[in-house]
Amino acid sequence: MNQSGGPAGGDLTGARLLLRRIRTVMARNLPAQRRLDEIARTIAGAMVAEVCSIYVLRAGEVLELFATEGLKAEAVHLTRLRVGEGLVGDIASHARPLALADAQHHPQFAYRPETGEELFQSFMGVPVLRGGRVLGVLVVQNKTRRHYTEEEVETLETVAMVVAELVAGGELVGREELSPVTGIGVLPERLEAQVLAPGLALGIAVLHQPDITLTQLVAEDPLKEIERLDDAMSAMKLALDELLEQQDGTGGGEHREVLDTYRMLAEDRGWANRIIEAIETGLTAEAAVQKVQNDMRARMREIQDPYLRERLADLEDLGNRLQRHLLGQQELPHARDLPDAAIIVARNMGPAELLDYDRQRLKGVVLEEGTASSHVAIVARALDVPLLGHCAGLMDKVQAGDSLVLDGDNDQVFLRPSEDILQVFASSMRARALRQEAYVADRDLPAITLDGVAINLMINAGLLIDVPQLAATGAAGIGLFRTEVTFMVAHTFPDVARQREVYGRVLDGAGGRPVVFRTLDIGSDKVLPYWHRDAEENPAMGWRALRISLDRPAMLRQQLRAMIRAAGGRDLHVMFPMVALVDEFDDAKQILDLELQRARDKGQELPVGVRVGAMFEVPALYWQMEEIFRRADFVSVGSNDLAQFVFAADRGNAQLQGRYDPLSPAFLRLVGDIVRAGQACSKPVSLCGEMAGDALEAMALLALGLRSLSMAPPSIGPIRAMIRSLDLGRLQAHMAALGQQRGPDMRSSLRAFARDHGVALS
Repeated sequence: MNQSGGPAGGDLTGARLLLRRIRTVMARNLPAQRRLDEIARTIAGAMVAEVCSIYVLRAGEVLELFATEGLKAEAVHLTRLRVGEGLVGDIASHARPLALADAQHHPQFAYRPETGEELFQSFMGVPVLRGGRVLGVLVVQNKTRRHYTEEEVETLETVAMVVAELVAGGELVGREELSPVTGIGVLPERLEAQVLAPGLALGIAVLHQPDITLTQLVAEDPLKEIERLDDAMSAMKLALDELLEQQDGTGGGEHREVLDTYRMLAEDRGWANRIIEAIETGLTAEAAVQKVQNDMRARMREIQDPYLRERLADLEDLGNRLQRHLLGQQELPHARDLPDAAIIVARNMGPAELLDYDRQRLKGVVLEEGTASSHVAIVARALDVPLLGHCAGLMDKVQAGDSLVLDGDNDQVFLRPSEDILQVFASSMRARALRQEAYVADRDLPAITLDGVAINLMINAGLLIDVPQLAATGAAGIGLFRTEVTFMVAHTFPDVARQREVYGRVLDGAGGRPVVFRTLDIGSDKVLPYWHRDAEENPAMGWRALRISLDRPAMLRQQLRAMIRAAGGRDLHVMFPMVALVDEFDDAKQILDLELQRARDKGQELPVGVRVGAMFEVPALYWQMEEIFRRADFVSVGSNDLAQFVFAADRGNAQLQGRYDPLSPAFLRLVGDIVRAGQACSKPVSLCGEMAGDALEAMALLALGLRSLSMAPPSIGPIRAMIRSLDLGRLQAHMAALGQQRGPDMRSSLRAFARDHGVALS
């Protein structure tokens, strides 16, 4: 017995012994209820607990007491708790264990007189998890105050995996009741989502990761299981290398680094060591992988940091691949045998997983989680596959074979849509396809308004695979190249040679068209995987972008040195982000000047011309406009961050979506002042951000005097069509008249103008 009063089962030998006893119970030819009762008795004895109870989740989010050793027998199938109610409900709600020496004084304690549990003071419970879904709760209790150890909690979690297999077998509770949603496969439903990769799709749901059934959970020989794990790890890494080498048409450079970074996770020793530790408790290798996955899923529920969530999602993907190798499955059984129009449905996906599917039949992807900056989103955009994420409740509501509609234009998913919705959407897709064909046909036409005003349309980029979009869209250049993406997808800090290669290939691909390189804008939600930083309460307004570069000048020097070398014999455009003070711009420009002099002294080929700009994102720069325009060769308004700071509204907060309109008179007045200040100093002003890619908002920006807009490549066609159908003089007169009104609804007024004057907005 250990110091807590628990069994020797708190150590690895005891845990393995308990698992073997439970395996013996599972192997007996008994009804499922009898086996569950035996398991409760076995656990209570091995854990030296007066009580062991097993609760099973029933329809309606209710936890029912199914078996107990130590509580009153008449409470079985009578005691019920809602998810979130009491200690048991709290464990189910958060999918995390709970260990209390004094349970009855915990604020979540809920007393059920029929159980007789008032006699028991200590409480330890763990969720019964399978495939990331809570199926029940496993509890032990003691009469005396007992401090349960971490080893005892882990032992109970391991045992809960066996209970999960018994519950999922369908003998205790019908399989149809294991799904928390009634009426699945019958009623149509509309789900809200977030566009991560643009596009529309109509097809049949294919569940990305079907449950892997483990027939053997308890191991006889841990050393043999570790050998099996090593063999499967090696086979998985080899298969990944072959998969990544076989891909064609997915581009190179940073896009390849996204996949290479994912491959590097397979070398993560901490992840492998956690699996080995689980094997040493008595689990088979595949059961150990599943236990580590369950732990990661529970962690993901609590983590808000987008980078950490994506890293855990990548590790879960690797866990799925590793299990298939352990079970002798080389690929997803359905990955190549898809319906003609397949829409992949998943909780989350790793970056390489889209490559498993037949791209001719893959029409779209919808995720319950996911972020626009996630690796899978980057790959989806590269493959031109529509991807919607943040679709709450998705996995509980979709079954394989359901019809799905992904509406990327309106951030929604239609599940089992009615025939009329299918017809309307099919018509919309045909119209969209025709518009896209028209955009392609018009890509070489100049972006000139009806009254002869020329507009410079540029694309935003961050990967080498974005550069071919210049030719595909007919854009005039790259108005914003996000250099931080190279750093974010690399597994180590890119040296000068690596950066020079990337920047050189971007300039080569641009074919003489201008490329504006923005120096590192890391921090906030853009985290480098190899750079550990202290947590910040408000990272968007914290240590990021130019502030980091000036505090770490060696990093900025290396980046500028690489740009200078890459641009030898060509024009170089450099832009500094997040400038709040003119002094910051001066300091950064001085570092650039020193690097130019250094290259000159070494006899290196210099850029033909160097133009240096500032991002206008921080409102403080408004009161320094004369100074910044006197120093900078150009200024680019970063509308996303500028609007965020002006309205003091986190643009990543879903509760604030749509609350503050960039077309409000206040924000338009601010942008207009910036443009006029640039005109007064004969310095060009451009805008890069979401406003530039929205036809209605871009129309307003042109009326303010902006003549250069940089946007995502898919927006170039629609914006060009808007420009070529617009009489800018009439619009400016209309907006001037609106400016005389008090508090006009600018969005509605502009939309009415477009409708009345035949301006193409879609």
